[in-house]
Amino acid sequence: MARCLFWRLLMLGFSWSVRFDMELAENAVQNVEKSVGKRRTQSERVGRLKYMLEILKRIEAHLCSVERRLNRIELCWASSMTFDRAYIEDAVCRDEVDREILRLLFEAGSPGLLPKDVASRLERFKVRRFQVSRRLLRMNKRLAEKIDRCVAEQRGWHWALTSFCFESWGKSVEEVEEEVNAE
Repeated sequence: MARCLFWRLLMLGFSWSVRFDMELAENAVQNVEKSVGKRRTQSERVGRLKYMLEILKRIEAHLCSVERRLNRIELCWASSMTFDRAYIEDAVCRDEVDREILRLLFEAGSPGLLPKDVASRLERFKVRRFQVSRRLLRMNKRLAEKIDRCVAEQRGWHWALTSFCFESWGKSVEEVEEEVNAE
């Protein structure tokens, strides 16, 4: 039966030579080289939004590594550097509530303030006393990571700025207390 089909194909005019002619032809579909046209960019392949997000992640990772290196350098040279108020506020404060807490502690001087007193003075921010303590602990942690110093310390139940912060603010503890007493 296979012979019959094979003979029928030969009889109809198909031969094996046609197949070889197609392989040798220059314009055959299999032999056509891919045209060197415009290739799709990465943003066209995955979509512009995903591509931009990938680039953003790479940039953020690079920025984090640079920040880590800078923190190590600052930590090594912290003993010989002098820090100003702006540097400490930028390193420690995340929002204006943190800045206000530091300002109130700076005005209070060396005795410091109770967290409930700070919270009562910050009524417009709706901060409670335990949130004041948590914020101060977080600020201490941030500065300790950068230069291994603390912003505020507990004196009994009171929170007060450390002598390091008073020095960086540019005034001594006595000058601050004199200003508070004069008012």
